[in-house]
This record gives sequence, C-alpha cells and structure tokens, in this order.
Amino acid sequence: MLALRPGAAKITLMVRKPSGAPDEPRRERDPAERKTASAAPKRGRQGRAPRRDSFSLTGQLLIAMPSMADPRFATSVIYICAHTDDGAMGIVLNRPLASPSFADLLQQLGVDPVPPARSIRLCQGGPVDNARGFVLHSTDWTGDGSLRVDEATALTASLDILKAIAAGGGPQRGMLALGYAGWGPGQVEQEIAQNAWLSAPADPELLFDDEHETKWRRALAKLHVDPLLLSERSGRA
Repeated sequence: MLALRPGAAKITLMVRKPSGAPDEPRRERDPAERKTASAAPKRGRQGRAPRRDSFSLTGQLLIAMPSMADPRFATSVIYICAHTDDGAMGIVLNRPLASPSFADLLQQLGVDPVPPARSIRLCQGGPVDNARGFVLHSTDWTGDGSLRVDEATALTASLDILKAIAAGGGPQRGMLALGYAGWGPGQVEQEIAQNAWLSAPADPELLFDDEHETKWRRALAKLHVDPLLLSERSGRA
C-alpha cells in the first residue's frame, strides 16, 4: 500500500548505501531513520543544519558512470532533494513504472475522482522504502509538508497533492516516485571520489519529461561528455 499521508507530512530519510566504488563488494546496511529539514537545507531554517563546506548536491543531478556495477543504479539519473551533514536523498528520474497506473493508486488510497481529471507519471524512485510515495513537482503548488528543494522544485509526501492533481489542479509539472535513493554521512562524497557518479545542474525537462530512454545521455550532454569516452579515472565534474 502506498504510504502517502493525509495533510502535512514531513519527509523522512531512511538511509541505505546504494552503491560503493566500482568493483567494491556491495553490502546492504540496516536502514537508520534520519529526518531532513522541513525546508531547503541551504536556507538555514529550523531542521537539519546545512553542510558546513561548500560541496552540496541539493538541487543537482547525479549521473551514473558507465562503470556503475550496481544494477539498481546503472545508467541512472538521480535528482538530489536534500544533502546535509546527515547524508543525502534523491529520486531516480529514469525508471518509469508501467503499473500500477496513477488511477489505480488513487483508488487504493481512496482519493477521488477516479478516473482523475489529470494524471502524472509514476517511476521507481529508488530502492529505499519503495512502498512510500513522493511527488517531485514544480513550486507553483506547495503544501505545509512540502520540502522546497530550490526556487523551482519541491518534494511532497502527503495526500493533499494527489487530491489536487486528481481534481485537475496541483502543480503544473510533477512525477510520483515510489521509494528513493539514500546515502549516509559522507557516502555520496566518497562514491563521487571513487568515480561512481558525475554531478550536473538540473533542469525541468530532465526532471519531468517522458523521454526516459535518452535521459542518461542528455544528462551527460549537459557536461559535454560522450559516455563512450569516459575514463575510469577518479574525478568530479
């Protein structure tokens, strides 16, 4: 059952290491609950402290290197919604789900009307807590429990946003993710240093369009990178 809650809902971070360096053995860790800030960490509002150094991936894309051996993240593009001293969480953008449909989920959750006046696409947001839903969306609509990532993008985990969309309103652009990707303190930095990921600026088309087959290559193109020419050397874009 999709665990979207009525009313305001804080975004809760269940941290699990998604991958190590290429060729490292993958070890699953027990999830440890950590709460992210109720607003964007970089704004310094009440909640988790912002990162003390200048390296923050909040609002950025993580792009899997060709050497990524973990099948859960091969050729993946991840939007980082929060990156603090406690870790990071993000949504995989290019793993679309054919089923259930948006209407099926609304019916499960008892949200009317079904069929909805409008729909948003569903994706597999990551391997952590994949029975829980998160709506990544534009900030023309936000609720009391929304995590505002930056000026253009927010993340909401309450039923209010689904009710608004089903009724024909809500944010202009959005996607519903089941689960997410999570990292513990320092893990995402270590993986980037080990050449598992590149980072790049995000844009609305990469976040919300339906061109899933080309999203990884288009994300690399933002860095003017040809995947056939990527080396195994460590580094960060």
